[in-house]
This record gives sequence, C-alpha cells and structure tokens, in this order.
Amino acid sequence: MKPMAHLGVGIGWRPEIADAVERLEGLDWVEVVAENICPGHLPASLLRLRERGVRVVPHGVSLGLGGADRPDPEKLAALGERAVALGAPLVTEHIAFVRTSSPALEAGHLLPVPRTRDALDVLCENVRIAQDALPVPLALENIAALISWPGEELTEGQFLTELVERTGVRLLIDVANLHTNRVNRGEDPAGVLDAIPLEALAYVHVAGGVERGGVWHDTHAHPVPGVVLDVLAELCSRVVPAGVLLERDDDFPPEGELAAELAAIRGVVGGPAGLLPHPAPSRNRDSAPDPAPQTPAGLDGPEGAAGPDGAAGLEGARVRVGLGQAALLSALVGGTPVPEGFDRQRIRVQARALAAKRAGVVAKVAPELPGILGSEEAYRQAFLAYARHRPMTAGYRRDALDFAEHLLIRDLPADPAARRRLTTWWQDRAGARPPRRVVRWARALVGRAA
Repeated sequence: MKPMAHLGVGIGWRPEIADAVERLEGLDWVEVVAENICPGHLPASLLRLRERGVRVVPHGVSLGLGGADRPDPEKLAALGERAVALGAPLVTEHIAFVRTSSPALEAGHLLPVPRTRDALDVLCENVRIAQDALPVPLALENIAALISWPGEELTEGQFLTELVERTGVRLLIDVANLHTNRVNRGEDPAGVLDAIPLEALAYVHVAGGVERGGVWHDTHAHPVPGVVLDVLAELCSRVVPAGVLLERDDDFPPEGELAAELAAIRGVVGGPAGLLPHPAPSRNRDSAPDPAPQTPAGLDGPEGAAGPDGAAGLEGARVRVGLGQAALLSALVGGTPVPEGFDRQRIRVQARALAAKRAGVVAKVAPELPGILGSEEAYRQAFLAYARHRPMTAGYRRDALDFAEHLLIRDLPADPAARRRLTTWWQDRAGARPPRRVVRWARALVGRAA
C-alpha cells in the first residue's frame, strides 16, 4: 500500500468557528462534513483557506456503508462531487449503519455494525461499490458505540484487518472512539492498535467526550481529555500518522482553547516536522501483503468470505444483516421490544441519546420552533414526546415538518397566536404536496384563524 500523502495537524471546519479556524497559526488542513456544503457554493472561508494552501478533506456521515442495502448512487455521486470541488486527496466515511429500508427508518446517528461474517461480507461489497464510484481514495473510520451486538464472531482488530485486506480501503482511526469503546465495551485500545494494519492508516481523529453513569459519551463538545491523548501516544509509538485532526462539533470554546488543544496534539505527535509518513512497524504476526486485486463481489477473500453460494450467499447475508439491523433500530427509535441478547439498559441509554440528538438537530434545522413554542425547554419536551413513537424516516428537515403537523393536528400549541405562527411556518415550508388529510385540516385551520 502506498504511503499516505502528508497532511499535518488540522481541525474540523465548522461554520460556527470559521473565523477562528482561519486565524489559527500553523494550521495544515481542515476536514468538512460533506453533507453540509454545496459544491457550487463553497463557503468563502473554505475558499480562502484553499487559496492559502490549506487542504480540505470531505468527511461523509450519511452513506451507511455498514447497512444491509447497497450504497445509494446519488449519495456516492454527491460525495465525489464534493471531493472534486475541494481538490481533496481522499474522502472519508464510517464503518456504521445509519438507516434501514424495511421498515424505512433513519437513526440520525452512526450505529455499530455487528462483527460477524455476514456483516463483513456486506460491508466489503459496499466498500467496493463506493470505491468504484468515487474519484479519489476512500478511508473508513472506526466508530464509538454504546452497545455491543450479541453473537459477534470477530474482534475489532480482526474485523478491520480483514476489511483492509479484502478491499484495500484505508483506515481513519479515531483515538477518542477507541477510548469510548474501552469504557463502554471493554475493548483495549492498545490491543486494537496491535491487531490492525497501521500501514493502511490515512489519518487520525482526536475529540473530547464525557463519562456519565459509567458510560462514555463521545460528544465532540468537551475538551480532549488526557486519556484520549494517551491513546494517541499509543498510536504514535507504533506509526507516525500522516495527519491528525481535532474534531469539535458543539459548545465551541474560545479561539485560544482551540489553539491550546492543537498544541497539545502537536506535543504528542512531535510537532509538524514529526508528521511524516513512514511504513508502519510490523504487527505481532507476519507482515500483511498488499491487498489482492479487487475481483467481483463474492469471488475473493478467505473461505466463506461471501458464503458458499457466491452472489446468492451474499444476498442471503444482506437479508440476515438487514433483519438484525431493523430489529435494533426499531427498538432504538420506535419503541419496539429490545431484540434478544442486547443489554436492555444500554439500549435505553442509546435510545434517549438518539432522541436528544434528534431534538437538537431539528432545532438547528428549524430554529424558529423553540421560539414559537415559547422556550427551548417547552420545545424539547414537546419534541421528545412526539419522537417517542414517531421514528424519523426521511431526514431532519422532513422531521421538523412532521413535528409541526403532529402538534397542529392536536390543536397545539394551546396559545392561539402561537398556533397561528406554527401553521404559517409549516405552510411556508411544506411546499406543494398532494392534499393529504393533514394538509386539508391545516388549510381549514388557517381559514378559521383568519
């Protein structure tokens, strides 16, 4: 595998800290959430950074390559367009599933893939499809998880190693996620680092979180703790990463604190001069060969990699993976019974976290709603009551409209003036749609309120 191009030390670019990011000294590169930018209308801040020679890497969050379905061609095309528009050397995504198609449910979050042969076969084919469609190399990130799947057949190290060997994909290692999984799932970060092919490392993520009730929450809204920097040091003792990036997604600190966190990261990796890629030291086994040339799905890999019946076996794996993921996601967002073998308490914690995140993102997508409902707390209580038995099926913007419909059909909010404002807000954004019962009802409501 060819050495990764030098990136250096960078930070996740977010609109809320765009000005601060431009002022950070010694910044080598930034990463941007791919779904948050439009190729034809790049933010002026990103354009200025590019003019200065700062590289920009798009980081996708919605492909769901670990899901049972094949990747959406439109989502792949959109990710590729962003890579081209930014002149990016690679694109990155996650080893996760984010939705199911039967039933149609959206998690709004990255959920862990079961480390089974079936799930690995499905993931490998999905990765090959993505690699064929993208104009630049792909790297995949290990995710943080609150829950573990029952009946797993592979360790994290075995799963990631075989993924790399079968597809040639690079790895984006998030050391904060390694720490999260140590607390939540009892996985030793050093053991994972010893087992995975670090010669496939693209770059590294570093982020903050917080522990509550024995569960580590990977918030990206807290300072990077020393325990995460310790995991970064463990990684750097094995290989010098081509790039390291600080992630911060919420509760943004003053510019000086961001600069201090970047300085702490530089201190661990040895400063910009130390971030020069070189071959990773051999793992505690024979050095892995370069990935084999890609062949049609179902025809390569170790014994049983795609099932005994080739393509038919892979389709069976998709069905089995899909059934398991649908049962889990339905329990998390739809209130259905927890599938056998899962930790029920952890499922409850994860379900509450998903609902809270969903409420927060909808408030960002539709910032008028808390004001219409009277306060942030009133909005939050109303939304969580709505979300308890109303899973998201089509993204956050649709979710905001569905939430407004849910309130209006129940003659809420109670204050008539607020209800009129909500009706107007909903009408302005719903657009032309077939006159469903709710639409006819809302029109009638407007007539009564006039």
